[in-house]
Amino acid sequence: MPAPTTEPAPSTELAVRLTNIVKRFPGVVANRDVNLSVRAGTIHAIVGENGAGKSTLMKILYGMQKPDEGTIEVDGRTRSFRSPTDAIDAGIGMVHQHFMLADNLSVLENVILGYEPRRPFPFPFLVDTGAARDRLVELGERYGMRVDPDVLVESLGVGQRQRIEILKVLYRGARTIILDEPTAVLVPQEVDELFRNLAELKQEGITILFISHKLNEVLSVADDITVIRAGTTVATRRPDEVDAHQLAELMVGSELPTPETRDSTVQPTVALDVADLTYRDPGTGKARVDQVSLQVHEGEIVGIAGVEGNGQTELIAAIMGLVDPTDGTIRLGDDEITHWSTRARREAGIGYIPEDRHRHGLLLDAPLWENQILGHQTRPPNAKGPWIDRSGARRRTTEIVEAFDVRTPTIEVAAEALSGGNQQKLIIGRELMAEPRVLIAAHPTRGVDVGAQASIWDQLRDARTAGLATLLVSADLEELIGLSDRLLVIFDGRIVADMSPDEATPEKLGTHMTGSTVEAGT
Repeated sequence: MPAPTTEPAPSTELAVRLTNIVKRFPGVVANRDVNLSVRAGTIHAIVGENGAGKSTLMKILYGMQKPDEGTIEVDGRTRSFRSPTDAIDAGIGMVHQHFMLADNLSVLENVILGYEPRRPFPFPFLVDTGAARDRLVELGERYGMRVDPDVLVESLGVGQRQRIEILKVLYRGARTIILDEPTAVLVPQEVDELFRNLAELKQEGITILFISHKLNEVLSVADDITVIRAGTTVATRRPDEVDAHQLAELMVGSELPTPETRDSTVQPTVALDVADLTYRDPGTGKARVDQVSLQVHEGEIVGIAGVEGNGQTELIAAIMGLVDPTDGTIRLGDDEITHWSTRARREAGIGYIPEDRHRHGLLLDAPLWENQILGHQTRPPNAKGPWIDRSGARRRTTEIVEAFDVRTPTIEVAAEALSGGNQQKLIIGRELMAEPRVLIAAHPTRGVDVGAQASIWDQLRDARTAGLATLLVSADLEELIGLSDRLLVIFDGRIVADMSPDEATPEKLGTHMTGSTVEAGT
């Protein structure tokens, strides 16, 4: 392996230089003498474990945090950012892994919020929505991210929300764009399209900081790759100098894990039976879930693949009782639960890992032991009769922290203090320790590093061996193929393919996911 380098190969001037960055929080040093040089007009990837300091570093560059030591240079000028507004004014834009959108506003309103164009004299007090809409449409067409400017964000899936965030940054005229896990919700064909778009941006002189845990993607798209471990930079490589296994070793000291699962543990008993389920959008009347039928047996993982917005979110919501289906039935074992409350379903034994841990899985400002209670507040050890058992809840939280390797100084810290991977391990531990009969797992490894990913895969495999029935929704097709006993593909609210993982490939799944087989009549 080539000797580590601290600077990328010289070519153009630097768009960003971070020198000896230090950031301390109570009890922890998040960044320690970090050095990062990013060449203008390149794609520079930053990789590292959850908790390695990547997010803190990017928040410093984006003005969300102020470094305790060190300097920031943008386009050759030393900068001191007091807020993201200062960073935006300097040409820095950031698309966060957890999106910063207002659900009750339209796509257009979200994109222009704080940067509303004004009409010319004599009406400068009025927002020029026509000009803004034209600009948004032009950006969407240009970069292959078409959106409806007038739809409310609350009605959109995760993939569409991400596109809005990217468009929002482009609308503000960023010359350096930070992308945090930009491919997490995309199918292979969409990833290829995004990478073509990034190449176009690079061709126009835009600089991309690309944060990802998908190392093969990093190697395919990046011009330079910087590895951060334990709060400091340990190496900068070019893609032709390193492979995914070597990057993983630099990040965590071990090889890249695999989700491979092939020994069958499927039992005859059906744990979850969904029959002819239909759910229509109350506003439009469109069938978001259209006569979906599926079964999950004990000891089986059934994977669902689909492009975001094709009904998987609504299907899970109907199974969990978060929306009331228009037609069809849902059975948990021998019980029909179609119109049961969410609480009743949880108490009957359905575990739930939500697709967005911040919006639906955690109370970020609450301590870990209170987060452990969520969804399980009516049963021991979290409850004694009608009362919360605080000592029991703390005891169970400690057990989860130890069993699932949740890295935290104490169970009293707020959930927001944990890295994304440790937040996810807490949620998975909370659900599996409750010993559910069925687990609904939506994107369980989204946005976590290779170490946390391997740990989560192991936990799901162990639960499967113990007889747990799991319905797995994921945008990671390798994960779906590796973990699932059976694979379903959902398109436009309908199941359009049912296949064995032995015959599945990402490309074959992607063809079904984009509707190509439906259009061809196959």
